[in-house]
Amino acid sequence: MVIAPLATGREDALRALLAGMNRNAGMVDPQNALVPFGRFAQLHYARLVMLDDALQVDLETLGLPRPRLPAYLAFMGDCDGPARDCLADLAQHAGDGLRRIFAHCAGFAASGDLLDWMLAHDQPVAASYIHWVGRSVRQIRQESALQQVLAACVPRETLASEAEALRIWRELRAFVEAERSAGRLLLTPAEPTPLGWTAAKLLNLLALPLVGLAVLPLFVILLPLLVQQLRSREIHDPEICPRPNPAALQALQDLEDFDVSNQYTALGAVKPGLFRRGLVTLLLVLIQYACRHVFTRGHLARVQTIHFARWAFLDDKTRVVFTSNYDGSHQGYMDDFINKVAWGLNLVFSNGIGWPRTRWLIFGGARYEQRFKYFQRRHQIPTQVWYKAYPGLTLADMRRNQRIREGLERSYMNEAQALAWLRLL
Repeated sequence: MVIAPLATGREDALRALLAGMNRNAGMVDPQNALVPFGRFAQLHYARLVMLDDALQVDLETLGLPRPRLPAYLAFMGDCDGPARDCLADLAQHAGDGLRRIFAHCAGFAASGDLLDWMLAHDQPVAASYIHWVGRSVRQIRQESALQQVLAACVPRETLASEAEALRIWRELRAFVEAERSAGRLLLTPAEPTPLGWTAAKLLNLLALPLVGLAVLPLFVILLPLLVQQLRSREIHDPEICPRPNPAALQALQDLEDFDVSNQYTALGAVKPGLFRRGLVTLLLVLIQYACRHVFTRGHLARVQTIHFARWAFLDDKTRVVFTSNYDGSHQGYMDDFINKVAWGLNLVFSNGIGWPRTRWLIFGGARYEQRFKYFQRRHQIPTQVWYKAYPGLTLADMRRNQRIREGLERSYMNEAQALAWLRLL
């Protein structure tokens, strides 16, 4: 997440430059002249988005003073391997285009080292979610090609018996081996997990519970005060959930549904005071822990349609930006959260100014459906440039394709298993 404040008076020029990268209003041309995202094999998703000052309207409504916070340009990506390697690749092969873009940012020197500048402006995330840890762009594309080849080969007539299904599985398995030997079909083995990554994950797995145990006595002592502070704020914090401006809402909708997946970018202000800032910081630490150790294989709580998501603080933790890439429509995405994990939304976003009123941090809030939907649309920001490495593929498609490959790589199947495998095709 490379982020930098915009230079004064450069916003309109930057909007025009970014618009020229798109092949339609909703998705970038992967081979555009500025940053040809399609050439970077490790990049799943990318976006360029201008983060406007979302504090202004809400603070005016509350009658609070308005600090002048900068508007930012954010360049975000979800990639395989170390982020530094991806940034180095981008700097080497798309450096001229990136310099033209970042020239609209305050303090950018076109003659300087681009990679050093991007690394210096790389914003750490507070929490991030990956749908399936270890599933690479290469794997997704190769398994999609495998599915398409086999779907074209598999017979479509009704099978006479399960034994016939087993025979077809053996024939298709032999066919794939021949195609791989001839170099017409690639199924590259997964790269081994780096030892350092595994060690860091294990250390993190143990460290947070140990820290929790160490501070538990203090937490128990302070619990009555913390509960009183929370309930007092929940009762008195104002809701700000008016209907979104129709023109602004239409601008957001014009960027959606060009693919089976969509993007979401939202920016909001954290409620004033150390209590809320400390609470949202702690909650995002816990969410990051859960995303790293629990939600790594296809679901975030009960939601199974999110490819990647991230939360990041801005401006000394006075604002939070949230981004995600998800399958289906925006309406379905919001309904999924309301019906399955409204409590999870409340945990984090109830610390933002204007959120629908909660009770005990997890009740209410997003359960007030209309108020929640108004709130999130008002804080959503148009994403100027959005890239997806595998258009037309949903997470359900990827899981099916992975199961197809796993079935081919098995050394043995019985007749019932072969029939179930064929149904995937």
